[in-house]
Amino acid sequence: MRSTFEAQRAAFAREMLPSLDVRRDRLERALRMTQKHQGAIADAISADFGHRSRQETDLTEIFLVLSGIRHARRHVAKWMRPRRVATPPHMWPARSGIVPQPLGAVGVISPWNYPFQLGMLPALGALAAGNRVLLKPSELTPSFSGLLRESVAEFFADDEFAVVVGDVEVGRAFSQLPFDHLFFTGSTAVGREIALAAAANLTPVTLELGGKSPAIIDADCDVGVAAPRIAFGKLMNAGQTCVAPDYLLVPRGRVDELVAAITAAATAMYPSFAANADYTSIVSDRHYARLGRLVADAETRGAKAIRIDPAGETAPAAARKFFPTLLVGVDDEMAVMREEIFGPVLPIVAYDTLDDAILYVNRHPRPLALYWFGGSAANRDRVLSSTISGGVTVNDACWHVAQENLPFGGVGASGSGAYHGEQSFRTFSKDKPVFYQARLNGFGLFRPPYGRRFDAMIALLKRFF
Repeated sequence: MRSTFEAQRAAFAREMLPSLDVRRDRLERALRMTQKHQGAIADAISADFGHRSRQETDLTEIFLVLSGIRHARRHVAKWMRPRRVATPPHMWPARSGIVPQPLGAVGVISPWNYPFQLGMLPALGALAAGNRVLLKPSELTPSFSGLLRESVAEFFADDEFAVVVGDVEVGRAFSQLPFDHLFFTGSTAVGREIALAAAANLTPVTLELGGKSPAIIDADCDVGVAAPRIAFGKLMNAGQTCVAPDYLLVPRGRVDELVAAITAAATAMYPSFAANADYTSIVSDRHYARLGRLVADAETRGAKAIRIDPAGETAPAAARKFFPTLLVGVDDEMAVMREEIFGPVLPIVAYDTLDDAILYVNRHPRPLALYWFGGSAANRDRVLSSTISGGVTVNDACWHVAQENLPFGGVGASGSGAYHGEQSFRTFSKDKPVFYQARLNGFGLFRPPYGRRFDAMIALLKRFF
């Protein structure tokens, strides 16, 4: 790992500003790699999860990576172009500009829940910006991680883009390397450790974390329209999604109506769960057991658990198929309302007024995503202006993440920095300011020895500029 990192730094020193052709070639190779190995990628991810729907991998990983590559390939020439900026009149005839410059060797630490997409999209942004990339995928997806290492090595030299695999200790050592930028996607707790490790080297970091993303159901919401969208956003990848709705805020008088609608919507998408190839397993025994403990703790403390089980099945624990579960009557003392759920468990919090719902969101750490469902533009705008979150989807869930023209990132406890599309290029670049002085200029008037001429000139500047 160390030798690969040093090789990348040395390679960058030899080519500090890669040409457009070089960058497009790297993106083209990433495209060919994805196209060639997409079937194997889906199979490896499914093997790591125990089972994962191939269609979910196609939608949430392969498609998003292909789309990201093509978007970068189309726009990278514009992104890397030096930009002229205004020069104040008192500095004329000089001119000013900004030159985007690669940072150097970039580290990416990716998570297990969407291992291809959440590793490749930041890596692609770094490559488009002209950097060298070292990627450390999660140890919880060993089949995929090994395949990614081999696939990247097939299309890239180690000093361009390489993958290192290993356990938590390897990840810890990885985060201590003096990268020129470190990009981490994962939990808030681990994000703190990453930030501390990077701080020792003064390495700038982008942290894509998680948190509890609320969905506010407004009083005039059409529940028949909203429920399938909520169910899809929550049950995709069996809820193992950082931007999945983590809890619902529902008008007190509409809780039963929404429970029935979500149950019906989930049943329509998944007539069964235990043996349904469309429904994804929980990634590990530890995470499966953790979800069980969250539900049990909520029930012990007075919540009502509603297990969605249209086929009346019993899923073997070895399959790790956790049935969707709604929790009614939750409170903040329950673990499920204090921890990020990362599974198909959906608590419902009743509220009396929209102000109460907004206050509830604002009493908690700022979420990675927020969702609002309703018909009132005034209420929508009130929620948007009165809450702070990493991103928002209105009248649906999760889809803001799939937009290359929208930056994606958290705020506060849910992360810092952003990426996707042009924002990825900016994240992995230094906008270098350049001042081009003219041969003939008036700056000599400000050199010593100082006297009345200087005093008159500086007085003029202070008055008008």
